Amino acid sequence: MVESLLDRNEEEEGTHRLGRQALWFLAHTLLALATWLALMMLGYALNPPAVSQTLILILSMFVPLVVGHFVARLHPDDMAASVWLLGLIWLLIISLWILDMPTGPNQCFQCDATDKLTRTFFSIPRPSGLIDDDGPFIGTWPAAALVGYSIGAWLAIRHIRSSE
Repeated sequence: MVESLLDRNEEEEGTHRLGRQALWFLAHTLLALATWLALMMLGYALNPPAVSQTLILILSMFVPLVVGHFVARLHPDDMAASVWLLGLIWLLIISLWILDMPTGPNQCFQCDATDKLTRTFFSIPRPSGLIDDDGPFIGTWPAAALVGYSIGAWLAIRHIRSSE
């Protein structure tokens, strides 16, 4: 009887811990994406001329990195460093969607799989025409924001643990 109660308490504690981790994962994900969206809105509000996609990619990674580092210093949580997984999953989902798209005139005509992805996500050597040339905005930059946030959080958590 006593062992049964102890097992039940351990299960409830494990369920509570798992739920708390899921909520923190969601919170860190939303914070990383909100940071990236704020950066995009600032860019659209200022509308600087001739900003390269490479600079936007770097900023999409660096600004959430700084926010992730700051948040993880205030509240060290291992889930903050795991958000990169969602960025990878998101990039893979968008990649499958793009690879499944038909090609045609003005839409990556006669492109192979590599051309479809590089031209859609990075516009190298020129945009593919698929998903209205919004590949970086839909796929690359949000994934970079999640990866950057994770790196910043990981650096902060590592620093905190090494100083203990």
